[in-house]
Amino acid sequence: MEKKATRDGYGEGLVELGERNPDVVVLCADLAGSTKASMFAKKFPERYFSMGVAESDMISTAAGFALAGKIPFASSFSVFAIGRTWDQIRVNASYSNLNVKIGGSHSGISVGPDGPTHQALEDIALARVLPNMKVIIPCDANQTRKATIASARIPGPVYMRFGRAAVPSITGKDTPFNFGKAEFLSEGSDVTIIACGLMVYESLMAGKMLEKKGISARIINMHTLKPLDEDAIVNAAKNTGAVVTAEEHQVFGGLGSAVSEVIVKKYPVPMEMVGMEDCYGGSGGAEELLEKYKLKDKDIAEAAEKAIKRK
Repeated sequence: MEKKATRDGYGEGLVELGERNPDVVVLCADLAGSTKASMFAKKFPERYFSMGVAESDMISTAAGFALAGKIPFASSFSVFAIGRTWDQIRVNASYSNLNVKIGGSHSGISVGPDGPTHQALEDIALARVLPNMKVIIPCDANQTRKATIASARIPGPVYMRFGRAAVPSITGKDTPFNFGKAEFLSEGSDVTIIACGLMVYESLMAGKMLEKKGISARIINMHTLKPLDEDAIVNAAKNTGAVVTAEEHQVFGGLGSAVSEVIVKKYPVPMEMVGMEDCYGGSGGAEELLEKYKLKDKDIAEAAEKAIKRK
């Protein structure tokens, strides 16, 4: 299975957008190589703007471009793209409902050796709480490319979250990306596993582990967290009677919280969450950290069995 970083899909998507739409501009806060915005800069230098280490200014400038009728993509590490600039995003992009697209790279614990200061584990919460903001977390490079292209057609502000580590390609180059609609990767009757980002692959592997134990797991790739596909969640809860969420983010405020808000209001069932348990990460290899903080397939499978026992 091919492995590729989701950030590569972002760079490829920007280039495709640049070829299709002359109104697309890209801004970056001195991290063009890391975010892959450099791919756009190389091909369309007249539409690329290096803002230096000035993330807040980058967002405000992107808002200005949007007011001028352009489609700006502001790129940086997730921890800076939304953590350092939250006030500017809130007032200049979200409150004004401007067409600003934010590309957050190096998200989650899989940043690895860069350590806790660079591991965005709170960004989903920061983004999804903002009115008008849309939140997309693709599972692989192919889906990131398509999500990047799709985001240019979505009115208003969009936050896209992607990573540094190479992850297996689950979707194909021609697999449709349907904004706001969950992607069903496998059917199941005993438990539903809802995941986003690199945790989608881990969830598929967890499904195989459970299958060996005679447990049938439905696997859902929830690539769009806002707007959330509530119908898919409710139907899954009704059909399987137990739900597990898996994310590379704090268990508070992210995918698990979003799904639980739907479950508790519309169809309560036993639910478990796999994610960072109210802690910061450390420095190490991506796989080493995923193991340490219990974000692997075996941890998801264990949570699934726990949820089933609570039925």
